[in-house]
Amino acid sequence: MTTDHQKDDSLKPQNIFPVLAVLGAVFLWGSSFAAMKHLVTTINPWTIMWLRTGIATLALIPFTSRLSEPVKKGKDRKALALLAFLMPCLYFLFESHALTYTSATQAGLISASLPLMVAVGAGFFFKEKTTIIGWLGLAISITGVGVLSLTGSPSINATNPILGNMLEIAAMISATGYMLLVKRLSANYGPWTLTAVQNASGCLFFIPGLYLLIRDGLGPDPLTILIIAGYLGAFVTLGAFGLYNVGMSKLPAGKASAFINLVPAIAAFFGWLLLDETLTYLQMLASLIIFAGVWLAQCGDKIGRKKRLCRA
Repeated sequence: MTTDHQKDDSLKPQNIFPVLAVLGAVFLWGSSFAAMKHLVTTINPWTIMWLRTGIATLALIPFTSRLSEPVKKGKDRKALALLAFLMPCLYFLFESHALTYTSATQAGLISASLPLMVAVGAGFFFKEKTTIIGWLGLAISITGVGVLSLTGSPSINATNPILGNMLEIAAMISATGYMLLVKRLSANYGPWTLTAVQNASGCLFFIPGLYLLIRDGLGPDPLTILIIAGYLGAFVTLGAFGLYNVGMSKLPAGKASAFINLVPAIAAFFGWLLLDETLTYLQMLASLIIFAGVWLAQCGDKIGRKKRLCRA
């Protein structure tokens, strides 16, 4: 009786919408790697990030009066500032430069380690328990990332894969801090308010990109650059982060971050479709190792929850 009731509850619109929001965000994020890879081969990463955050900020200006919420606690000021510094500032800084050295597919695969990083962070800061199997999964996933990086050889799409992949890992660490902070701040602030703070802060942080834009222009095909930048700004920087913030405000941090596992597959698909990227057999093996670590960690969490329920 209880099980049937729980199944019915899971199908209610208020429970389905946060999941759909996170899925939408994940799809947009996955598609962004190929789009960013195309842009960084043409214009400076700082220019790209200023365009992305600037377009997103402009799109939110008409709704500013509805989004403004007073800071309810003094300590929230520091948390909001740290949130914006981690994402988009540090995250975009690391990732945009990572994609100048590694392929969109490899960068997307490294993002599979993000849910495990969030789980570890939640254990430290929120006292959420991580099982031994979960830690083993993290170690296996990190091993896979290492193999993926070390087996990568320079190519047209990945001129320095080791450096690029290390920068992508730094981006994932920044994203981990962002996700943990969103979970805490979403109790006091609406998801679109947090998104507005992020985009406005990013627009200011990346303002040197405006100087580079004036100096260097948009390259030989400015219309294509503007279309891609518009997509990244309006749909990814604004839409994806807004949708994910909506999902994070309604779902447990671990459950919401688990959907990030879909990003590598989406990134690899668009990398193959738009950029003709491929993986070597060793890199395919490394990818399987990453996914195996993620799967093992999730199984460990499920086993741990079942044991706690049995003891209760």
